[in-house]
Amino acid sequence: MQAPTRRTPASDSRAATGSWAAVLSRRRAAVGAVAVLAAAGVGAGWLWRRFGDAVTWAGDNLLEPRSIEVRGVAPWVRCDIKAEALRAASLDRGLPLTDPDLAARLARAFETHPWVARVQGVRLSHPPAAVVEVACREPAAMVAVRGGLLAVDSDSAVLPSADFTAESAAAYPRIVGIESSPRGPEGSRWGDTAVEEGAAVAAAIGPEWRALGLVECRPVSEAGMRVWLLVGPAGRTIRFGSAPGRERDGEPAAAVKLAALRGLVGQPLPADGVDLTRAD
Repeated sequence: MQAPTRRTPASDSRAATGSWAAVLSRRRAAVGAVAVLAAAGVGAGWLWRRFGDAVTWAGDNLLEPRSIEVRGVAPWVRCDIKAEALRAASLDRGLPLTDPDLAARLARAFETHPWVARVQGVRLSHPPAAVVEVACREPAAMVAVRGGLLAVDSDSAVLPSADFTAESAAAYPRIVGIESSPRGPEGSRWGDTAVEEGAAVAAAIGPEWRALGLVECRPVSEAGMRVWLLVGPAGRTIRFGSAPGRERDGEPAAAVKLAALRGLVGQPLPADGVDLTRAD
């Protein structure tokens, strides 16, 4: 005897149909959302390709050179550091503030200027403006070379000679007896140990140079070692000895020598000179 076929209740059938409809509806919604997002992405890409350059180079988004402020420029610097640094780096035009490397590019531009020892920081703001903080090199001495004088700082970095007049150059100690020429461009070190030592001696003496009426700082060789003579009025000399930090055994430190120099201010130098390398 054949068993009767079991029928699915109408309520179960409707429930199953509704469940499938819900699943299909959710899938259609998800596909639709993906399609909308894809269309938005394509549209955004098209809009950026079409109008991106216009937005990047819009007037209210450009940093102009006149809106760049440079702080920390020393009073002895006579040139226009900002104009020279931007021109050398090809940044002397409107720069897009949207450039993520803009601050680093500005820092590099100023770091390469021979007067700049380091860039302390770069701050960007909107409306487009920038503040660049620099620390400048300070002249320590003039090195006598064939044809004139070249300025150096205490680390022997060569400074822009065009920024010095004959009168301003005369205010600094003069290092003579140097036979080499700078090995690199302005802003880099001279590349000669003798110049490094002479610059260190001149920087250590500082204002006492003029107070003592000194005119030259000269290296001489003694027993195969370099010592420094300071030449004063009427050719009278002060034997400074080794450069700071290079003292020989038993030689007084630079601080002791400088104290002795200050004690000579306002007094005539003895005819036989002064020896600062003697402990007494």
